[in-house]
Amino acid sequence: MPHAAWPVDPGMIAPFLAAIILIELTPGPNMAYLAALSAAHGRRAGLMAVAGVTCGLSVYMLAAVFGLTEVFLRYRPLYEVLRWAGVAYLLWMAYDAWRSASDAEAADVRQPSRWVLFRRGLLANLLNPKAALFYVTLLPGFIKADHAPPTTQVLILGLVHIAISVGIHGGIVLGADRAASLLDRARGQVWISRGLAFALVVVAAWMVWETRQRS
Repeated sequence: MPHAAWPVDPGMIAPFLAAIILIELTPGPNMAYLAALSAAHGRRAGLMAVAGVTCGLSVYMLAAVFGLTEVFLRYRPLYEVLRWAGVAYLLWMAYDAWRSASDAEAADVRQPSRWVLFRRGLLANLLNPKAALFYVTLLPGFIKADHAPPTTQVLILGLVHIAISVGIHGGIVLGADRAASLLDRARGQVWISRGLAFALVVVAAWMVWETRQRS
């Protein structure tokens, strides 16, 4: 019998929250980038990147509402294009971070513009195949036929996911900014930028392995 009072299955809420928290706390492109960016340039820069990441998640969530994310399951070459574009973008950001370290050594440090920070966060998430696959493979498992229409359930659960991601990403930004302030951000900026470059290369390699096609 349909549970008209509940748009989503109440029994799925706790498992869904646990899954989302574990996913968001797993080291990945967003976490590494936001932490190093905030350490190097402060919480305002980090929060602008969070806004971009959040918009990227919102795009995938809305695509899932209209059933568009399933295209990645039906057309594997399209997924591979997204996968390798994401890897290439991470490597480009690593190069840019290393170049920023060289500028810092030459006392030619320039704060990235808000638009640049927002755009990088947006693209980093749009080119993250794991963000797309979340809405293709994991989310459908929490959709139940005897509740609200599937599109409504996807929208509700997607908004919960975005809210949790904003909270976790915001916490990463504030924590990294605080740590950098205690350690003297100005003196450590060169090493922070180089650390970001190294971390992004490692994350790119991890993404190649983690998102590979399994037989």
